[in-house]
Amino acid sequence: MGQVLATTERVYDAAPERVYEALADYQVTRPKLLPAQYSEYEVRAGGNGAGTQVHWKLQATEKRVRDCLFTVSAPKPDQLVEQDANSSMVITWTVAAAGEGRSKVTVSATWQGAGGIGGFFERTFAPKGLNRIHDQVLANLADEVR
Repeated sequence: MGQVLATTERVYDAAPERVYEALADYQVTRPKLLPAQYSEYEVRAGGNGAGTQVHWKLQATEKRVRDCLFTVSAPKPDQLVEQDANSSMVITWTVAAAGEGRSKVTVSATWQGAGGIGGFFERTFAPKGLNRIHDQVLANLADEVR
């Protein structure tokens, strides 16, 4: 088994504080950002930043649906970390200044992949698929922070 990593980023014409605030709002803003691959989204505790517990199902591929239950922490002022109780997946959202009134969001997802030939295919193809999904989330975020 090896660790699998999927990372993507985007720059916004919005202050880092505004972008972080939108990402940390799991109650109102986050559901608006999710593309069709997400279903059954539900905030189970909290709703804003650290301490939030949120559930969703992610249609990772045509045949694979992940049942996710994430607990959110904020180990740094510019970071949200989502830890899945149902798997080894950890998603880290980092917001950084990118010039005057601009910001860059980097989203990185890591998890322990399968071993053998299945693991090879997972490490090869899963990051591309998850990056496409996260790219859609980041594109939708652009509409929210304008």
